[in-house]
Amino acid sequence: RRKLVQELMVSYQSSERQALEAMGWPRSSHRYESRKDRQEALRMRLKELAAIRVGYGYRRLHIMLKREGWEINHKRVYRLYHDEGLGLRKKPPRRRVSSVKREIHPTATQQNEAWSMDFVADELFDGSRIRVLTLVDNHTRESLSLMPGQRIRGIDVVEALEAVTKVKGFPKRIKVDNGPEFISRSVDLWAYFNGVTLDFSRPGKPTDNAVIESFNGRLRDECLNQHWFVSLDEACAVTESWREDYNRVRPHGALGNRTPSGFAWEVRGQAQVPALHGEPLGRPHVGGGVTTQDSRSRGGPVAGRAAH
Repeated sequence: RRKLVQELMVSYQSSERQALEAMGWPRSSHRYESRKDRQEALRMRLKELAAIRVGYGYRRLHIMLKREGWEINHKRVYRLYHDEGLGLRKKPPRRRVSSVKREIHPTATQQNEAWSMDFVADELFDGSRIRVLTLVDNHTRESLSLMPGQRIRGIDVVEALEAVTKVKGFPKRIKVDNGPEFISRSVDLWAYFNGVTLDFSRPGKPTDNAVIESFNGRLRDECLNQHWFVSLDEACAVTESWREDYNRVRPHGALGNRTPSGFAWEVRGQAQVPALHGEPLGRPHVGGGVTTQDSRSRGGPVAGRAAH
């Protein structure tokens, strides 16, 4: 109504009183100003979190605010989220009516029952192509390793798996696609001698490995698309920092908005999640951290003989 009053005043060169009388609207209602608290502090903090957590919607931002001690419900966060224009429009995928539901694969019910492994492509500032090896536990949703590199071979994948299994133990199976690194002799020998089953997805069916595809989407939206890497070392440092944040800070909807590390410690029956290590970023550490390109290029042949 206020907007209509202004249009009448401009169109007919009338006063505010005349426009209100023509509309039959009380002048007191027109000039009323709400005394409700605009919650500027909450608005500012919400915008700060949205700027830092670019890919987060209002539900995850609500969880982050509750962790900081804000006594608010999700409906208020939703209202302020839209008032400040923070909503992100994501086009939903088209669904075909004639599509047939594929066979449902068993869901992992315990830690180390199933891991998923894949690659994500990106590039440096000069256009040089890089890829990031991603490794996730399907039950706890922990990111076990992120390894950027410009030339990642099967032996490099084995080195990354060895670094993780020294701390996490061996999985029963690893879900992978049919990429040349995963069907290589090095990975095949490593899996055979360690009693690990390689569960290959069907060609052209990335949804067979939905857990890692979902994780790769988060990695791209929240990390890779937010940075312009100058060098491979910087890519290693940034991705490792994001991995720590993903495991220990970011709420995960599939885990009841708990963090993957917190859920993993609950599964193991521990009391609390340990504090973040004070190690420099970009260096290998327990839990399958990043490795440098030089260390990956020094890989030797896999010990043992083939099972054939």
